[in-house]
Amino acid sequence: MSLKIDEMVRDLREDADLTQDELVKQLGMHKTTYTNYEQGKREPPFELIIRLAKLYGVSIDYIAGLAPRPMPLPPQK
Repeated sequence: MSLKIDEMVRDLREDADLTQDELVKQLGMHKTTYTNYEQGKREPPFELIIRLAKLYGVSIDYIAGLAPRPMPLPPQK
């Protein structure tokens, strides 16, 4: 069974040993907004999913629960 996006973004943050405070500082957003994403109260916008994929080095498919394991992003040109 695949994780929901809210569970996935929380797990990725925890795997990266980041607190919510540290992550929102890097992202330049309010903690309340990000907390709502992790708690499933709001869906994260696509732009944020892209930023998180780049930050954690995983594919967007993995964050969405469509890939069974983290797949690295292709090299940037």
